[in-house]
Amino acid sequence: MLASIATQVIDESIHNDFVAVEYYSYFTIQSSLINVVILALSGLVAVRLRAESSLLGVLRASVVSYAVVTAVVYNVLLRGLPDEGYVGVQWPNEVIHVWVPLFLLLDWLFSPARPVLRMRDVRIVVIYPVAWLAFTIVRGLLDGWFPYPFLEPNGPDGWGGVLVYVLGIAAFIIAIAIGLIAISRAQWARWTIKDRLTASER
Repeated sequence: MLASIATQVIDESIHNDFVAVEYYSYFTIQSSLINVVILALSGLVAVRLRAESSLLGVLRASVVSYAVVTAVVYNVLLRGLPDEGYVGVQWPNEVIHVWVPLFLLLDWLFSPARPVLRMRDVRIVVIYPVAWLAFTIVRGLLDGWFPYPFLEPNGPDGWGGVLVYVLGIAAFIIAIAIGLIAISRAQWARWTIKDRLTASER
């Protein structure tokens, strides 16, 4: 993930197409950098053979939700759209929008150290997307730049189209987060039953 972002920054800088205030404003890039931090923390916990805290579990569920949404939005709404300006190296896009989300999802599904989360933890998951959206809309109204075409109120669908996309993506993030939390609770329940059976046999 970090190598992909570094490659894009270097490649665009060499070709005089890198605009930091725009590049680092994309939800994809910001959430990817958050992924790097959370994966590093998770790796540190795993190396020390410690159980993940509930907070780290919620953060992991958050980055998985963001990554899956990023993958779906990119591949459904943005893939194939004509690029403006320099068209750089393409493998980082595939890593960020396909392979890393797939890895994070599989990591969540099969991680033995995943803590049991509460359904109300969904509230934590949506904090960052809501903050990002508010900042992006306000900034776009001030300087006219929006990172994604479906957020442009001056587009063919106007504010109504923006609202539909925002609500749809928000609902998708919440649904994914609820699903991830449900998975953590379901596996915990299976482990609990197994432990009880083992204890009764003794």
